[in-house]
Amino acid sequence: AITGGYVALADACDALTKRGALQESPLHGQVAAVSVGIVGGAPVLDLDYREDSEAETDMNVVMNNGGAFIEIQGTAEGHAFRRDELDRLLNLAANGIDELFALQIQARARG
Repeated sequence: AITGGYVALADACDALTKRGALQESPLHGQVAAVSVGIVGGAPVLDLDYREDSEAETDMNVVMNNGGAFIEIQGTAEGHAFRRDELDRLLNLAANGIDELFALQIQARARG
């Protein structure tokens, strides 16, 4: 919802700017979100329903295109997770979000 919502909001801001309702877009870059988790002992990007229900750890990560975290929400479902696992999940999320940023740019270019 966040990733697609950014595209819709950016398109709306562009339209309002073109119509003169806004002098400039209030947006300061892209925003995207993804889920990651540990399923069967392995890190997984973009968990589906089954993976989410079986995850030992699941996490939602929101970032901007400057590489900064907006939100990190994670829960150990079966057992506590270690710092190295957290780092792997955050790196996996950041890489996935970078892919989403590219898709947002493509979607906006198509208009």
